[in-house]
Amino acid sequence: MSRGLQIRTLGLLLILGCFTAAFGAGWLWFSSTKAWQDHLTRSYVTGVSLYESLRVGAEPPDGVVVSKLSNEDAVLATRGEFSRLQGIPTPAIVTNISIIGAGRDPVSGSSLNVGIVSGELQYAVSELVSNEGQTAAQKFGNVTRLLATYCADPVLFARMGVQPWVRIDGQSIWGCDAAPADLRLAAVLLTLVAVAILSTVVLDTSAHFDRFANALRERGRLGGPDSYDVHGPAELRQTVLAVNAHLEQERAQLSKRAMVLSGVSHDLGTPATRLRLRTALIKETDLREKLEADIDSMTEMIESVLTYTRAELNEETPRKLSLTSLVDALVADYQDMERPVSLVALQNPSGEGGRSVFAATSGLAALPDEQRMLVMARPVSLKRAISNLIDNALKYGRRASVQMTATPEHATIVVEDEGSGMSAEDIEAVVAPFKRGDNTRAIDGFGLGLTIVATVAEQHGGRLYFETGQHGLRACLEICRR
Repeated sequence: MSRGLQIRTLGLLLILGCFTAAFGAGWLWFSSTKAWQDHLTRSYVTGVSLYESLRVGAEPPDGVVVSKLSNEDAVLATRGEFSRLQGIPTPAIVTNISIIGAGRDPVSGSSLNVGIVSGELQYAVSELVSNEGQTAAQKFGNVTRLLATYCADPVLFARMGVQPWVRIDGQSIWGCDAAPADLRLAAVLLTLVAVAILSTVVLDTSAHFDRFANALRERGRLGGPDSYDVHGPAELRQTVLAVNAHLEQERAQLSKRAMVLSGVSHDLGTPATRLRLRTALIKETDLREKLEADIDSMTEMIESVLTYTRAELNEETPRKLSLTSLVDALVADYQDMERPVSLVALQNPSGEGGRSVFAATSGLAALPDEQRMLVMARPVSLKRAISNLIDNALKYGRRASVQMTATPEHATIVVEDEGSGMSAEDIEAVVAPFKRGDNTRAIDGFGLGLTIVATVAEQHGGRLYFETGQHGLRACLEICRR
Protein backbone atom coordinates (compact mmCIF):
# COMPACT_ATOMS: atom_id res chain seq x y z
CA MET A 1 0.00 0.00 0.00
CA SER A 2 2.92 2.32 0.68
CA ARG A 3 4.68 1.81 -2.66
CA GLY A 4 5.35 5.03 -4.51
CA LEU A 5 3.64 7.29 -1.98
CA GLN A 6 5.44 9.93 0.00
CA ILE A 7 5.53 9.31 3.72
CA ARG A 8 3.71 12.57 4.43
CA THR A 9 0.97 11.61 1.96
CA LEU A 10 0.78 8.13 3.41
CA GLY A 11 0.60 9.59 6.92
CA LEU A 12 -2.26 11.91 5.97
CA LEU A 13 -4.13 9.03 4.36
CA LEU A 14 -3.64 6.90 7.45
CA ILE A 15 -4.84 9.70 9.72
CA LEU A 16 -7.91 10.24 7.52
CA GLY A 17 -8.56 6.51 7.43
CA CYS A 18 -8.22 6.24 11.22
CA PHE A 19 -10.65 9.11 11.78
CA THR A 20 -13.11 7.58 9.30
CA ALA A 21 -12.85 4.13 10.90
CA ALA A 22 -13.16 5.61 14.38
CA PHE A 23 -16.21 7.65 13.36
CA GLY A 24 -17.80 4.63 11.69
CA ALA A 25 -17.12 2.35 14.64
CA GLY A 26 -18.42 4.96 17.08
CA TRP A 27 -21.56 5.52 15.03
CA LEU A 28 -22.24 1.79 14.84
CA TRP A 29 -21.66 1.37 18.55
CA PHE A 30 -23.74 4.31 19.78
CA SER A 31 -26.56 3.81 17.24
CA SER A 32 -26.80 0.16 18.21
CA THR A 33 -26.78 1.05 21.90
CA LYS A 34 -29.47 3.69 21.38
CA ALA A 35 -31.64 1.33 19.32
CA TRP A 36 -31.32 -1.29 22.04
CA GLN A 37 -32.26 1.17 24.74
CA ASP A 38 -35.25 2.30 22.67
CA HIS A 39 -36.29 -1.33 22.31
CA LEU A 40 -36.11 -1.89 26.07
CA THR A 41 -37.92 1.37 26.78
CA ARG A 42 -40.69 0.47 24.34
CA SER A 43 -41.09 -2.89 26.04
CA TYR A 44 -41.25 -1.19 29.43
CA VAL A 45 -43.85 1.34 28.33
CA THR A 46 -45.90 -1.42 26.71
CA GLY A 47 -45.79 -3.39 29.95
CA VAL A 48 -47.04 -0.42 31.96
CA SER A 49 -49.88 0.17 29.48
CA LEU A 50 -50.68 -3.53 29.37
CA TYR A 51 -51.02 -3.66 33.14
CA GLU A 52 -53.53 -0.80 33.07
CA SER A 53 -55.53 -2.46 30.29
CA LEU A 54 -55.64 -5.70 32.27
CA ARG A 55 -56.70 -3.85 35.38
CA VAL A 56 -59.62 -2.02 33.80
CA GLY A 57 -60.39 -4.50 31.03
CA ALA A 58 -59.50 -2.08 28.24
CA GLU A 59 -57.99 -2.81 24.83
CA PRO A 60 -54.33 -3.89 25.02
CA PRO A 61 -51.63 -1.63 23.55
CA ASP A 62 -50.57 -1.95 19.93
CA GLY A 63 -48.57 -5.06 19.17
CA VAL A 64 -50.03 -7.09 22.06
CA VAL A 65 -52.78 -9.70 21.73
CA VAL A 66 -54.70 -10.78 24.85
CA SER A 67 -56.91 -13.85 24.68
CA LYS A 68 -58.95 -15.56 27.41
CA LEU A 69 -58.07 -19.14 28.35
CA SER A 70 -60.53 -21.96 28.15
CA ASN A 71 -61.97 -23.36 31.35
CA GLU A 72 -59.70 -26.42 31.22
CA ASP A 73 -56.58 -24.31 30.64
CA ALA A 74 -57.69 -21.85 33.32
CA VAL A 75 -57.85 -24.70 35.85
CA LEU A 76 -54.34 -25.82 34.93
CA ALA A 77 -53.07 -22.24 35.15
CA THR A 78 -54.64 -21.84 38.58
CA ARG A 79 -52.76 -24.94 39.70
CA GLY A 80 -49.57 -23.51 38.26
CA GLU A 81 -49.32 -26.31 35.71
CA PHE A 82 -48.43 -24.03 32.79
CA SER A 83 -46.33 -26.73 31.15
CA ARG A 84 -49.54 -28.67 30.36
CA LEU A 85 -51.18 -25.84 28.47
CA GLN A 86 -51.56 -25.99 24.72
CA GLY A 87 -49.45 -24.00 22.27
CA ILE A 88 -46.44 -23.49 24.48
CA PRO A 89 -42.74 -24.05 23.71
CA THR A 90 -41.15 -27.43 24.33
CA PRO A 91 -39.50 -28.02 26.70
CA ALA A 92 -41.54 -25.70 28.86
CA ILE A 93 -39.48 -23.74 31.38
CA VAL A 94 -41.80 -21.82 33.71
CA THR A 95 -41.04 -18.64 35.63
CA ASN A 96 -43.74 -17.56 38.15
CA ILE A 97 -44.02 -13.94 39.19
CA SER A 98 -46.54 -12.32 41.54
CA ILE A 99 -46.87 -8.52 41.39
CA ILE A 100 -48.52 -6.67 44.24
CA GLY A 101 -49.02 -2.90 44.23
CA ALA A 102 -47.25 -0.86 46.88
CA GLY A 103 -47.66 2.51 48.52
CA ARG A 104 -50.63 4.52 47.35
CA ASP A 105 -51.37 2.29 44.40
CA PRO A 106 -55.16 2.27 44.05
CA VAL A 107 -55.13 -1.46 43.35
CA SER A 108 -52.65 -2.37 46.01
CA GLY A 109 -55.13 -4.82 47.37
CA SER A 110 -55.12 -6.88 44.16
CA SER A 111 -52.27 -8.83 42.67
CA LEU A 112 -51.16 -9.82 39.19
CA ASN A 113 -50.03 -13.42 38.86
CA VAL A 114 -47.84 -14.02 35.82
CA GLY A 115 -46.59 -17.29 34.38
CA ILE A 116 -43.80 -16.99 31.83
CA VAL A 117 -43.20 -20.08 29.71
CA SER A 118 -40.01 -20.27 27.66
CA GLY A 119 -38.36 -23.05 25.72
CA GLU A 120 -34.85 -21.83 26.41
CA LEU A 121 -34.37 -20.23 29.82
CA GLN A 122 -35.82 -19.42 33.20
CA TYR A 123 -35.87 -15.71 33.82
CA ALA A 124 -33.92 -14.37 36.76
CA VAL A 125 -36.54 -12.57 38.78
CA SER A 126 -33.74 -11.13 40.91
CA GLU A 127 -32.73 -8.97 37.96
CA LEU A 128 -36.02 -7.07 38.11
CA VAL A 129 -35.67 -3.50 39.27
CA SER A 130 -38.06 -3.09 42.19
CA ASN A 131 -37.47 0.19 43.94
CA GLU A 132 -39.44 1.15 46.99
CA GLY A 133 -42.58 3.00 46.04
CA GLN A 134 -42.90 1.52 42.55
CA THR A 135 -46.43 0.93 41.33
CA ALA A 136 -47.57 -2.48 40.14
CA ALA A 137 -47.72 -1.14 36.57
CA GLN A 138 -44.07 -0.11 36.77
CA LYS A 139 -43.16 -3.51 38.16
CA PHE A 140 -44.90 -5.23 35.29
CA GLY A 141 -43.12 -2.84 32.91
CA ASN A 142 -39.84 -4.12 34.38
CA VAL A 143 -41.02 -7.68 33.66
CA THR A 144 -41.69 -6.95 29.98
CA ARG A 145 -38.40 -5.08 29.81
CA LEU A 146 -36.68 -8.21 31.16
CA LEU A 147 -38.42 -10.29 28.50
CA ALA A 148 -37.06 -8.00 25.78
CA THR A 149 -33.55 -8.30 27.20
CA TYR A 150 -33.25 -11.95 26.12
CA CYS A 151 -34.10 -13.57 22.81
CA ALA A 152 -36.34 -16.42 23.98
CA ASP A 153 -39.85 -15.72 22.52
CA PRO A 154 -41.73 -16.43 25.78
CA VAL A 155 -45.46 -16.95 26.21
CA LEU A 156 -47.19 -15.05 29.06
CA PHE A 157 -50.18 -16.13 31.11
CA ALA A 158 -51.62 -13.55 33.53
CA ARG A 159 -54.46 -13.16 36.01
CA MET A 160 -55.43 -9.85 37.59
CA GLY A 161 -56.88 -10.47 41.02
CA VAL A 162 -59.97 -12.69 40.63
CA GLN A 163 -60.33 -11.98 36.92
CA PRO A 164 -60.01 -14.85 34.42
CA TRP A 165 -56.69 -16.13 33.18
CA VAL A 166 -55.54 -14.66 29.86
CA ARG A 167 -52.82 -15.46 27.38
CA ILE A 168 -50.64 -12.54 26.29
CA ASP A 169 -48.81 -12.57 22.94
CA GLY A 170 -46.38 -9.66 22.62
CA GLN A 171 -43.69 -11.11 20.33
CA SER A 172 -43.81 -8.01 18.14
CA ILE A 173 -42.77 -5.98 21.20
CA TRP A 174 -40.37 -8.16 23.19
CA GLY A 175 -39.73 -11.11 20.87
CA CYS A 176 -36.52 -11.93 19.04
CA ASP A 177 -37.70 -10.46 15.75
CA ALA A 178 -38.52 -7.18 17.46
CA ALA A 179 -35.00 -6.74 18.82
CA PRO A 180 -32.79 -4.37 16.79
CA ALA A 181 -29.63 -5.64 15.09
CA ASP A 182 -26.66 -5.52 17.45
CA LEU A 183 -23.95 -3.68 15.51
CA ARG A 184 -21.52 -3.44 18.40
CA LEU A 185 -19.62 -6.53 17.20
CA ALA A 186 -19.36 -4.93 13.76
CA ALA A 187 -17.97 -1.79 15.42
CA VAL A 188 -15.35 -3.87 17.23
CA LEU A 189 -14.46 -5.71 14.01
CA LEU A 190 -14.18 -2.42 12.12
CA THR A 191 -11.85 -1.10 14.81
CA LEU A 192 -9.71 -4.24 14.70
CA VAL A 193 -9.53 -4.14 10.89
CA ALA A 194 -8.51 -0.47 10.98
CA VAL A 195 -5.83 -1.19 13.58
CA ALA A 196 -4.59 -4.18 11.55
CA ILE A 197 -4.39 -2.12 8.35
CA LEU A 198 -2.64 0.74 10.15
CA SER A 199 -0.16 -1.62 11.81
CA THR A 200 0.51 -3.46 8.54
CA VAL A 201 1.19 -0.27 6.59
CA VAL A 202 3.42 1.19 9.32
CA LEU A 203 5.37 -2.04 9.82
CA ASP A 204 5.67 -2.59 6.07
CA THR A 205 7.00 0.92 5.52
CA SER A 206 9.42 0.57 8.43
CA ALA A 207 10.53 -2.85 7.15
CA HIS A 208 11.52 -1.36 3.80
CA PHE A 209 13.87 1.07 5.55
CA ASP A 210 15.19 -1.62 7.91
CA ARG A 211 15.96 -4.05 5.10
CA PHE A 212 17.77 -1.41 3.07
CA ALA A 213 19.75 -0.21 6.10
CA ASN A 214 20.77 -3.79 6.96
CA ALA A 215 21.78 -4.43 3.36
CA LEU A 216 24.03 -1.35 3.37
CA ARG A 217 25.39 -2.19 6.81
CA GLU A 218 26.38 -5.70 5.74
CA ARG A 219 27.52 -4.75 2.24
CA GLY A 220 31.17 -4.28 3.19
CA ARG A 221 31.30 -7.66 4.93
CA LEU A 222 28.96 -9.86 2.91
CA GLY A 223 28.94 -8.02 -0.39
CA GLY A 224 25.89 -6.97 -2.32
CA PRO A 225 24.43 -6.30 -5.76
CA ASP A 226 25.73 -3.65 -8.12
CA SER A 227 22.48 -1.75 -7.58
CA TYR A 228 19.54 -2.16 -5.23
CA ASP A 229 15.93 -2.62 -6.26
CA VAL A 230 13.63 0.32 -5.63
CA HIS A 231 10.75 -0.50 -3.28
CA GLY A 232 8.80 1.33 -0.63
CA PRO A 233 7.73 4.96 -0.22
CA ALA A 234 8.95 7.76 -2.46
CA GLU A 235 11.56 9.00 0.05
CA LEU A 236 13.15 5.56 0.21
CA ARG A 237 13.08 5.28 -3.58
CA GLN A 238 15.00 8.54 -3.87
CA THR A 239 17.48 7.34 -1.26
CA VAL A 240 18.00 4.03 -3.06
CA LEU A 241 18.52 5.78 -6.37
CA ALA A 242 21.08 8.10 -4.77
CA VAL A 243 22.91 5.14 -3.18
CA ASN A 244 22.92 3.28 -6.50
CA ALA A 245 24.39 6.32 -8.21
CA HIS A 246 27.05 6.62 -5.50
CA LEU A 247 27.94 2.92 -5.77
CA GLU A 248 28.22 3.21 -9.54
CA GLN A 249 30.47 6.24 -9.21
CA GLU A 250 32.60 4.49 -6.58
CA ARG A 251 32.97 1.38 -8.74
CA ALA A 252 33.91 3.52 -11.71
CA GLN A 253 36.56 5.37 -9.69
CA LEU A 254 38.06 2.15 -8.29
CA SER A 255 37.99 0.48 -11.70
CA LYS A 256 39.62 3.51 -13.26
CA ARG A 257 42.28 3.51 -10.57
CA ALA A 258 42.95 -0.20 -11.06
CA MET A 259 43.03 0.27 -14.83
CA VAL A 260 45.51 3.13 -14.55
CA LEU A 261 47.73 1.18 -12.19
CA SER A 262 47.51 -1.92 -14.35
CA GLY A 263 48.39 0.15 -17.38
CA VAL A 264 51.33 1.71 -15.59
CA SER A 265 52.49 -1.72 -14.44
CA HIS A 266 52.22 -3.05 -17.98
CA ASP A 267 53.88 -0.02 -19.52
CA LEU A 268 56.72 -0.20 -17.02
CA GLY A 269 57.25 -3.86 -17.79
CA THR A 270 58.85 -3.20 -21.19
CA PRO A 271 61.36 -0.57 -20.08
CA ALA A 272 62.08 -2.58 -16.94
CA THR A 273 62.91 -5.58 -19.12
CA ARG A 274 65.17 -3.44 -21.30
CA LEU A 275 66.85 -2.05 -18.19
CA ARG A 276 67.50 -5.59 -16.93
CA LEU A 277 69.05 -6.53 -20.26
CA ARG A 278 71.21 -3.44 -20.34
CA THR A 279 72.14 -3.87 -16.70
CA ALA A 280 73.32 -7.39 -17.42
CA LEU A 281 75.85 -5.93 -19.85
CA ILE A 282 77.48 -3.80 -17.16
CA LYS A 283 80.76 -5.33 -16.19
CA GLU A 284 81.14 -3.55 -12.87
CA THR A 285 79.56 -5.91 -10.34
CA ASP A 286 78.64 -3.39 -7.65
CA LEU A 287 76.95 -1.01 -10.06
CA ARG A 288 75.12 -3.85 -11.79
CA GLU A 289 73.75 -5.20 -8.48
CA LYS A 290 72.60 -1.75 -7.38
CA LEU A 291 70.73 -1.17 -10.65
CA GLU A 292 69.10 -4.60 -10.46
CA ALA A 293 67.99 -3.87 -6.87
CA ASP A 294 66.42 -0.57 -7.96
CA ILE A 295 64.56 -2.29 -10.79
CA ASP A 296 63.26 -4.98 -8.41
CA SER A 297 62.18 -2.31 -5.93
CA MET A 298 60.31 -0.41 -8.63
CA THR A 299 58.39 -3.46 -9.87
CA GLU A 300 57.61 -4.62 -6.33
CA MET A 301 56.23 -1.20 -5.49
CA ILE A 302 53.85 -1.33 -8.45
CA GLU A 303 52.73 -4.84 -7.48
CA SER A 304 52.11 -3.70 -3.88
CA VAL A 305 49.94 -0.82 -5.02
CA LEU A 306 47.99 -3.17 -7.31
CA THR A 307 47.47 -5.59 -4.43
CA TYR A 308 46.12 -2.79 -2.24
CA THR A 309 43.78 -1.63 -5.01
CA ARG A 310 42.45 -5.17 -5.51
CA ALA A 311 41.75 -5.34 -1.78
CA GLU A 312 39.77 -2.10 -2.04
CA LEU A 313 37.77 -3.39 -5.01
CA ASN A 314 36.42 -6.16 -2.78
CA GLU A 315 35.30 -8.31 -5.72
CA GLU A 316 35.56 -11.68 -3.95
CA THR A 317 32.27 -13.27 -2.88
CA PRO A 318 32.07 -14.27 0.81
CA ARG A 319 31.39 -17.91 1.62
CA LYS A 320 31.29 -20.13 4.68
CA LEU A 321 34.66 -21.72 5.47
CA SER A 322 36.63 -23.30 8.28
CA LEU A 323 39.00 -20.72 9.69
CA THR A 324 40.82 -23.49 11.55
CA SER A 325 41.63 -25.31 8.31
CA LEU A 326 42.69 -22.12 6.55
CA VAL A 327 45.11 -21.09 9.30
CA ASP A 328 46.43 -24.66 9.72
CA ALA A 329 47.19 -24.89 6.01
CA LEU A 330 48.82 -21.46 5.95
CA VAL A 331 51.07 -22.20 8.94
CA ALA A 332 51.94 -25.59 7.45
CA ASP A 333 53.10 -23.85 4.23
CA TYR A 334 55.47 -21.65 6.23
CA GLN A 335 56.74 -24.62 8.18
CA ASP A 336 57.34 -26.56 4.95
CA MET A 337 59.62 -23.69 3.90
CA GLU A 338 61.38 -24.03 7.26
CA ARG A 339 60.20 -20.63 8.43
CA PRO A 340 59.94 -20.11 12.25
CA VAL A 341 56.12 -20.06 12.41
CA SER A 342 54.19 -22.00 15.07
CA LEU A 343 50.52 -22.54 15.76
CA VAL A 344 49.26 -22.34 19.35
CA ALA A 345 46.54 -24.83 20.28
CA LEU A 346 43.02 -23.49 19.78
CA GLN A 347 41.29 -22.15 22.88
CA ASN A 348 37.78 -23.43 23.53
CA PRO A 349 35.36 -20.62 22.69
CA SER A 350 32.63 -19.72 25.12
CA GLY A 351 29.46 -17.70 25.01
CA GLU A 352 27.17 -16.09 27.56
CA GLY A 353 24.59 -18.56 28.83
CA GLY A 354 21.12 -17.90 30.13
CA ARG A 355 20.24 -17.14 33.73
CA SER A 356 18.81 -19.85 35.95
CA VAL A 357 16.51 -19.69 38.94
CA PHE A 358 19.49 -20.54 41.15
CA ALA A 359 21.83 -17.79 39.89
CA ALA A 360 21.37 -14.06 39.51
CA THR A 361 24.08 -13.70 36.85
CA SER A 362 24.67 -15.34 33.50
CA GLY A 363 27.20 -18.12 33.16
CA LEU A 364 29.52 -19.15 30.33
CA ALA A 365 28.72 -22.07 28.08
CA ALA A 366 31.15 -23.85 25.74
CA LEU A 367 30.18 -24.00 22.08
CA PRO A 368 30.11 -27.28 20.12
CA ASP A 369 33.46 -28.20 18.61
CA GLU A 370 32.13 -28.58 15.09
CA GLN A 371 30.88 -24.97 15.07
CA ARG A 372 33.62 -23.12 16.87
CA MET A 373 35.62 -21.86 13.87
CA LEU A 374 33.16 -21.63 10.99
CA VAL A 375 33.15 -18.12 9.53
CA MET A 376 31.61 -16.25 6.61
CA ALA A 377 34.62 -14.76 4.87
CA ARG A 378 36.54 -14.15 1.63
CA PRO A 379 39.21 -16.86 1.71
CA VAL A 380 41.73 -15.26 -0.70
CA SER A 381 41.73 -11.80 0.90
CA LEU A 382 41.66 -13.27 4.43
CA LYS A 383 44.60 -15.54 3.63
CA ARG A 384 46.49 -12.56 2.20
CA ALA A 385 45.83 -10.54 5.37
CA ILE A 386 47.05 -13.33 7.69
CA SER A 387 50.10 -13.85 5.50
CA ASN A 388 50.93 -10.15 5.76
CA LEU A 389 50.79 -10.34 9.56
CA ILE A 390 53.01 -13.42 9.62
CA ASP A 391 55.47 -11.85 7.16
CA ASN A 392 55.65 -8.70 9.28
CA ALA A 393 56.32 -10.77 12.40
CA LEU A 394 59.09 -12.67 10.61
CA LYS A 395 60.64 -9.51 9.18
CA TYR A 396 60.61 -7.41 12.31
CA GLY A 397 60.37 -9.96 15.13
CA ARG A 398 62.30 -13.02 13.91
CA ARG A 399 59.52 -15.50 14.79
CA ALA A 400 55.74 -15.71 14.43
CA SER A 401 53.36 -17.44 16.83
CA VAL A 402 49.79 -17.81 15.52
CA GLN A 403 46.82 -18.28 17.83
CA MET A 404 43.04 -18.30 17.28
CA THR A 405 40.24 -17.40 19.67
CA ALA A 406 36.51 -17.25 19.08
CA THR A 407 33.22 -16.13 20.55
CA PRO A 408 29.76 -16.79 19.14
CA GLU A 409 29.99 -13.50 17.24
CA HIS A 410 33.68 -12.95 16.39
CA ALA A 411 36.84 -14.87 15.56
CA THR A 412 40.32 -13.43 16.19
CA ILE A 413 43.64 -14.44 14.64
CA VAL A 414 46.53 -13.34 16.86
CA VAL A 415 50.07 -13.21 15.43
CA GLU A 416 52.81 -12.51 18.00
CA ASP A 417 56.46 -11.83 17.17
CA GLU A 418 59.55 -11.99 19.37
CA GLY A 419 60.55 -8.43 19.95
CA SER A 420 60.10 -6.08 17.00
CA GLY A 421 61.07 -3.09 19.12
CA MET A 422 57.75 -1.31 18.61
CA SER A 423 54.96 -0.87 21.13
CA ALA A 424 51.26 -1.23 20.47
CA GLU A 425 50.93 2.57 20.44
CA ASP A 426 53.74 2.97 17.89
CA ILE A 427 52.37 0.40 15.49
CA GLU A 428 48.96 2.09 15.34
CA ALA A 429 50.59 5.05 13.60
CA VAL A 430 52.00 3.00 10.72
CA VAL A 431 48.75 1.39 9.59
CA ALA A 432 48.16 4.21 7.11
CA PRO A 433 49.40 3.61 3.53
CA PHE A 434 53.16 4.02 2.93
CA LYS A 435 53.87 4.58 6.65
CA ARG A 436 56.77 2.63 8.14
CA GLY A 437 58.38 2.58 11.56
CA ASP A 438 61.86 3.83 12.44
CA ASN A 439 63.12 0.28 12.98
CA THR A 440 62.21 -0.81 9.43
CA ARG A 441 64.48 1.38 7.38
CA ALA A 442 66.83 -1.47 6.54
CA ILE A 443 64.04 -3.90 5.67
CA ASP A 444 62.38 -4.18 2.28
CA GLY A 445 58.78 -3.03 2.02
CA PHE A 446 56.57 -0.13 1.08
CA GLY A 447 54.25 0.30 4.10
CA LEU A 448 51.13 -1.26 2.55
CA GLY A 449 51.02 -4.61 4.38
CA LEU A 450 49.17 -3.43 7.50
CA THR A 451 46.98 -1.15 5.40
CA ILE A 452 45.80 -4.16 3.40
CA VAL A 453 45.18 -6.12 6.62
CA ALA A 454 43.13 -3.27 8.08
CA THR A 455 41.12 -3.02 4.84
CA VAL A 456 40.39 -6.76 4.86
CA ALA A 457 39.37 -6.58 8.55
CA GLU A 458 36.87 -3.80 7.81
CA GLN A 459 35.48 -5.79 4.88
CA HIS A 460 34.80 -8.65 7.28
CA GLY A 461 33.04 -6.45 9.84
CA GLY A 462 36.02 -6.46 12.21
CA ARG A 463 39.15 -4.51 13.02
CA LEU A 464 42.90 -4.70 13.31
CA TYR A 465 44.39 -3.84 16.68
CA PHE A 466 47.63 -4.45 18.56
CA GLU A 467 48.58 -5.59 22.06
CA THR A 468 51.76 -6.12 24.01
CA GLY A 469 52.28 -9.86 24.45
CA GLN A 470 54.55 -11.96 26.62
CA HIS A 471 57.31 -12.19 24.01
CA GLY A 472 56.64 -9.26 21.71
CA LEU A 473 54.00 -7.36 19.79
CA ARG A 474 50.67 -9.07 19.11
CA ALA A 475 48.71 -8.18 15.95
CA CYS A 476 45.03 -9.13 16.36
CA LEU A 477 42.84 -9.55 13.28
CA GLU A 478 39.21 -9.70 14.41
CA ILE A 479 36.41 -10.65 11.99
CA CYS A 480 32.69 -11.34 12.29
CA ARG A 481 31.75 -15.00 12.09
CA ARG A 482 28.35 -14.53 10.38
